[in-house]
Amino acid sequence: MLLDDRKLKILQAIIRNYLETGEPVGSRTISKFADLNLSSATIRNEMADLEEMGYILQPHTSAGRIPSDKGYRLYVDTMMEEKTREIEELKETLLKKADKIDKVLKEAAKVLAQNTNYASMISAPSYIRNKLKFIQLSKVDQHQLLAVIVVEGNVIKNHILKITDQLDDETLLKLNILLNTHLNGLSIEEINLSMIHRLKQQAGTYSAIVSEVIEAVGEAIKADEDLEIYTSGATNILKYPELADHQKASELITTFEEKQLLTELVNENKDKETGSTGIQVYIGNETPIESMKDCSIVTATYELDEGMRGTIGIVGPKRMDYDKVVGVLKSLKSQLEDIYRK
Repeated sequence: MLLDDRKLKILQAIIRNYLETGEPVGSRTISKFADLNLSSATIRNEMADLEEMGYILQPHTSAGRIPSDKGYRLYVDTMMEEKTREIEELKETLLKKADKIDKVLKEAAKVLAQNTNYASMISAPSYIRNKLKFIQLSKVDQHQLLAVIVVEGNVIKNHILKITDQLDDETLLKLNILLNTHLNGLSIEEINLSMIHRLKQQAGTYSAIVSEVIEAVGEAIKADEDLEIYTSGATNILKYPELADHQKASELITTFEEKQLLTELVNENKDKETGSTGIQVYIGNETPIESMKDCSIVTATYELDEGMRGTIGIVGPKRMDYDKVVGVLKSLKSQLEDIYRK
């Protein structure tokens, strides 16, 4: 007898429920799962088949069923296969999009400088307000586990954990469920000490694994330290007499070449409330960069995916054509967001 999709879903529901409660699972409990939409009678028949096939067992003292080793094995293999496939698809998609957006941003910075006759900068997208999406623990060998951590924006981080005692499939599965049930959807600020204490208590002798996984989650969620910034048109500044003074021009061009101060501008821009337009205007002394106090800077925030944002900026004289600049930034912001989603 083959294990069709319906039987597999019922088996998965039995195992998930048993792992959460530790109690044998009956047909009425399974019938409450919204995605099954089956009667208790149908579920009882399917459970009888699953028992005959050796995937579930019936304890003598209960009308409910519990998973057998064979059921656990199928569940673990199916779950790992699904997660592995999902992660590989994510990686492939992200690599393609990252390569495409890298080329687009370099070209966009050039076009922006040419169209406005000012200096331009575009930061590569970085992840903010990252939250954990899911964790997958799997065996590498007897003394190593691989923790695959996926955070908001579909950023994938791998971490190897060393273990002293080999884990069986049921224990590994329970740790996966424990971690994902309590941590999914949380930011690092929301994972507090009391939560960590409860998780370690529930993990019992495996509390050290929980501690190391939480540390790895914190590392994965941390903001990117290295921010790529593309610039163009720095020499356009020399076209404006008020900025053409040798010392001023030299400082401005150095700022564009070294980019460290531009990174600070991008980080400050992330923290500002820019409204629905995502536009921020700095005039003269309002600019956070000392070498640009005689300039105006207009920035726009673009968003490519959940929590993944970047900054587009135009630097020019205080008498810049603000209407034109704002219009160009809004247009580019919209185009970048459309390109990424295609």
